[in-house]
Amino acid sequence: MTFDVRAHTMLVKSSIDAITGDLTNMKVQQSAVLSTHLAQEVVHLGRLLARLRHARKVKQVDAALRAGLSRNTAYRIEKGDAGLAIGQILRYLEAIAPGTTLAGLLLESDPALSALQARESTKRVRDLSAAELDDLNF
Repeated sequence: MTFDVRAHTMLVKSSIDAITGDLTNMKVQQSAVLSTHLAQEVVHLGRLLARLRHARKVKQVDAALRAGLSRNTAYRIEKGDAGLAIGQILRYLEAIAPGTTLAGLLLESDPALSALQARESTKRVRDLSAAELDDLNF
């Protein structure tokens, strides 16, 4: 009886490939297992972070760098990707507004947000055209 090393090596390699393939397919898509309500909460959190960043006039790439994240991860945080770790989100918040807590973000208590809201609410009013004025006459 002879032992075929080449055949044995190929058998072991195919077994390892099968096992590794099974393990890589075990990755869970967080958005698929979250309820609709929780998925909306993650998106809302991302929007709040983006709004705070805009209010504080911090570039996304700068916030990501300060947080030790890639710009792609910062983008995913602001889009509400549920697959990110809470630590990454908290580091991003700290990079945008040092000392701000998650509760403070959710309450939108940062003064920069109030200033942004005031800037957004003051818009110039233009005169109505003659046709628009005629439409308003009743």
